[in-house]
Amino acid sequence: MTNRRDLLSLAAAILVVAAPAASLAQQRSPFPDPRVYSEELTPGQIQRAQEPDVTPLTGFEPSRRVPKHTAEPARAVACSGAFAKDSNHLKVATAYKTQNVVFTEVKAGQGKTLMATVLFPKDPKRRLEVWWHNEAARAGTYLIVINDKSTWAGPKGVRLGQQLAALERANGKPFKIRGFDKDNVGAVSDWEGGALASLTGGCKVGVYLRSDPKAPQQAREQIASSAEFASNDASVKAIKPTVSEIIIGY
Repeated sequence: MTNRRDLLSLAAAILVVAAPAASLAQQRSPFPDPRVYSEELTPGQIQRAQEPDVTPLTGFEPSRRVPKHTAEPARAVACSGAFAKDSNHLKVATAYKTQNVVFTEVKAGQGKTLMATVLFPKDPKRRLEVWWHNEAARAGTYLIVINDKSTWAGPKGVRLGQQLAALERANGKPFKIRGFDKDNVGAVSDWEGGALASLTGGCKVGVYLRSDPKAPQQAREQIASSAEFASNDASVKAIKPTVSEIIIGY
């Protein structure tokens, strides 16, 4: 499991990419006083519409029915539907089935925690966190976090493990990266007006990249600073960075 980054920093970086005059930290601190929520969705809160459709089996008694197969929604985050700005826990649970969704405590960096909606909490490859502006009401999408071993895709098909060239293609052009730290992690600081700078639905995407551990030490040292580098800079290409965390915010 990769070491959790400080999500507040990347939340701020998302707004730096799209609107330097504002930051998510100014809109709302993601670190409210910890509270324990014990209530769970009751069957009455979930509409009957989300129950599996049933189809009678030919040749059997009318009372004998089997669930009609329904495909699981695609594991891709879009700025709409269950992940729209005005979404809430109930909408997410309705879209992905209540048994696959929990409201629980998650790590938020710097030793802090908060309550968030987590999809597929026991499956690292399908796990996804949704943080809310109104934590008590579980409403108003704040951040959507894709990390660790998750196979979820962000806007424009951005995925964990994606190489620099693929990220440039998704953006439609090179972009800016702020220098890599002691953990060999850097963050996209400016999409340079590319496709990932302006997304339908109003969400912003922030990306962390981690350099290849096999990259020469000298190459890593060349970009180990707080300065900005172009993604197509030779010094950046030399460390072969890949996407290590994706955060979509409103």
